Amino acid sequence: MKLDIVGLPNVGKSTSSNSLTKARAEPANYPFCTIDPNVGIVAVPDERLKLLGDMYHSKKVTPAVIEFVDIAGLVKGASKGEGLGNQFLSNIREVDAIVHVVRCFEDTNVIHVEGSVDPMRDVETINLELIFSDLEILERRYAKVAKAARMDKTLAKEEALLVRIKNHLESGKMAKSMAIEDEDELELMRSYNLLTYKPVIYAANVAEEDLADDGASNPHVNAVRQFAAGEKSEVFVICAQIEQEIAELDEEEKAMFLEDLGIAQSGLDKLIAASYRLLGLMSFLTAGEDETRAWTIRIGTKAPQAAGKIHSDFERGFIKAEVVNYKDLLEQGSLAAAREKGLVGMEGKDYVVKDGDVILFRFNV
Repeated sequence: MKLDIVGLPNVGKSTSSNSLTKARAEPANYPFCTIDPNVGIVAVPDERLKLLGDMYHSKKVTPAVIEFVDIAGLVKGASKGEGLGNQFLSNIREVDAIVHVVRCFEDTNVIHVEGSVDPMRDVETINLELIFSDLEILERRYAKVAKAARMDKTLAKEEALLVRIKNHLESGKMAKSMAIEDEDELELMRSYNLLTYKPVIYAANVAEEDLADDGASNPHVNAVRQFAAGEKSEVFVICAQIEQEIAELDEEEKAMFLEDLGIAQSGLDKLIAASYRLLGLMSFLTAGEDETRAWTIRIGTKAPQAAGKIHSDFERGFIKAEVVNYKDLLEQGSLAAAREKGLVGMEGKDYVVKDGDVILFRFNV
């Protein structure tokens, strides 16, 4: 899973990004690594992995991971090259979802680029830049399609779709809010990789005192939540400054710190949960002496396609999947004991994988 973090300058975007990525650095298992100055990889917390790894005495425990792309703060005119503009907008076309940090705290020591705190204005500013950038993409595609559309019914249909999307964007709406008529249109829409078609998670950056009630008493947060509900986006509340402190703590210290603050989850944990919900994701597990590992798939994935996440040969030569729920496996203490109790199923190609399934794939190529 690949997420991009965007936001205006001085909304807490960089602090949030740095803290989120550093917080999940685990040198013993999956070290935080910098691919380039703007990209970091963090491990997805999953207590099931440790329990299974201990049971199997696994040499290696590998969590699922999220890749964060952090771009410089966008400004008005970014789509036209203001600031670092298109250089960064182009970097986020390949991500699965956008994490939009919006400022929901007042602080006279941190000057807002627009002179006042208004998260909905900030959201509109960013959205307009994404719309302008997408319009350029559509115009280039339209120029190619229009010439040949007169002689090709398929291209004529695409030309009509491009016009509809263009009109929709020019009215100030995001592409994801446009009605799609059939599977062909859906496939085309996905192929354009439009920024305004990507799912969005809003990170409402608040002051420390707003964390305990999860921003419920903060009118800025409530405005963001109301807007997000209308476009079926996710929202989570974060205090970037607190997250920075959490990033310096080990797991035990972190748990005590969160308890003292009266909150159950860190910002990173809330972001991961929001992204899994928004993108319809879950994890299945593989376990053994060599490695215990979590694999991220979409909800509804069938066994052969899940096997393909491990290796294409597993999907191509799929025969059966030996499946047990991780709780049953832990309670019985071994796969053999779980088999004896009838808790292990031999599943075929139509089996829909469930969250927490521990699977041993049988294949032949």
